Amino acid sequence: MTSEPRVLSGRYRVDDLIGRGGMATVYRGYDLTLGRAVAIKILKRELAENAAFRTRFRLEAQAASRMAHPTIVRVFDAGEATEVGADGQARPVPYIVMELVHGSLLKDVIDEGPVSTADALRYVDGILEALEYSHRAGVVHRDIKPGNVMITDASEEHSAGSTTEAGRGEVKVMDFGIARAVSDSSSTVAETTAIIGTAAYFSPEQAKGEPVDARADLYSAGVVLYELLTGRPPFRGDTPVAVAYQHVSETPVPPSELNESVPRGLDAVVLRALAKDPFQRYPDAAAFREALDAAVGGKAPTKRQLGALTSELYGPNPRQAAETARSLRQLSTDTTMRRTQAGPPVAWVWAGVALLAVLLVSVLFWVLSIRPADEVPSNARVVPDIADMAYDRAEDVLAENDLRASRVNEPSDSVTEGNVIRTDPGSGESVSPQQLITVYVSQGEATSTVPTLEGISEDAARGALAEAGLTIGTITQRNDPGAAAGTVLEADQVAGAKVGVGSTVNLVVASGRVVIVDYTGYTVDAATRLLESADIGLTVLTEQDPGCPTTNPPTVRTQSLAPGEVPVRSEIVLISCSG
Repeated sequence: MTSEPRVLSGRYRVDDLIGRGGMATVYRGYDLTLGRAVAIKILKRELAENAAFRTRFRLEAQAASRMAHPTIVRVFDAGEATEVGADGQARPVPYIVMELVHGSLLKDVIDEGPVSTADALRYVDGILEALEYSHRAGVVHRDIKPGNVMITDASEEHSAGSTTEAGRGEVKVMDFGIARAVSDSSSTVAETTAIIGTAAYFSPEQAKGEPVDARADLYSAGVVLYELLTGRPPFRGDTPVAVAYQHVSETPVPPSELNESVPRGLDAVVLRALAKDPFQRYPDAAAFREALDAAVGGKAPTKRQLGALTSELYGPNPRQAAETARSLRQLSTDTTMRRTQAGPPVAWVWAGVALLAVLLVSVLFWVLSIRPADEVPSNARVVPDIADMAYDRAEDVLAENDLRASRVNEPSDSVTEGNVIRTDPGSGESVSPQQLITVYVSQGEATSTVPTLEGISEDAARGALAEAGLTIGTITQRNDPGAAAGTVLEADQVAGAKVGVGSTVNLVVASGRVVIVDYTGYTVDAATRLLESADIGLTVLTEQDPGCPTTNPPTVRTQSLAPGEVPVRSEIVLISCSG
């Protein structure tokens, strides 16, 4: 007898197991509502029991779901089901529903054997393309590694009923925002590392527990590039703490020294991406991609130039700490060495070991507590304050400070047209020489065109003004016999005029009523002319009352509508005597 299929939230059927990770188990699934195949990631029980994580996870998954790009695995939905365990206790089951991608993890591709330089560059370019999109959307991944990158098969099924052909080896990055949910909900760095996985791809600022931005993702992408080119990450150790120490203080060996087939031009790109100081890395993913393209077809740097770059990025004696640490590890782990003469007393040996341990702990504490100095390094530049300066002059000022300008126009009602509103990075920030500074220049006040309002209803006028970015002001009622109630008669702004966004437009609207007086004693002909005139516009009917003596000419004795306001186009009956 087959068991009932597992269905989450009454919508997502859980099918075959796809894989397991440090945080979750992934299943092939099916969306019963939309009728499409999906991948369902179900969070592990220890994470599901953390209320802070569940809240943070849901918010981050919602942010990730707003990203739609060919190089990013789509997040369709995130929810929390409730299931009863074997002990009879109900427990939460957080899950996310993702695009089902057919392919292999980049981690498995690396494990299969050497990757050609062309494929390595293509894979990393795909990762950087995804990061370029996500960083513009304000989402930092925080956990870029081969285990979070898929390489598609020849035919990639994006959703049920929609299959498109893609080339073999297209990149798909997944798990956007989940690393932040983990790190914001975990109590310690060690706990975060245990949940997310290996520290081999952490940036130095992540290793030190400092705030991170998009440049941390670029560092991790640089580690992935290094591993693709050489077959191993730049830093390895027995524990995550040992690897974190190397990320903070040691210098990576240039990839071409480990793999002679790697073009030496890529050494400079990788070393720049792995700079300890975020300001010395590439400013964004687009600059990283441009550097990769230039390195492939450009001139390879000399060993002297590469050494100068290494000294600039990692200090004058970059390998001294690394060699010392390596020697200490070798002495403490080498079991093949044999004593050939009497050694010192055991007490002295233990005293020496204790002193060495104290020194190592002190050095580690000092390295992890390092903070950037207040003064600007000689190889950095400070963004000058060019706000409210004419763009041509601002461009010259940036050039004088060894920086490049990229103009972006945007409306402003407070800054003169053609003057600088702000820069990104902002004034006072430390950046690399020749870094591209985005300069936002005022286009003047944002304007909008006044739509045609006369003759349409008040509700339609409100919608048209809102769509044009304008605000409706006062609404004045006016009697008009030719217009239905609520019809716009006038606007204080001319249709087609250019006005500032947010400007107020006042309207005159038909009340749908007209005013009549008491026509008793008027001749029937005179009352009829007045009531049917353009100023009143009523329909007049006449009746005769044989119960009262007739007059010549006939006069109005009574009227069917009382004096005052009456609906437009109403009928009124005038009664005269005929007895």
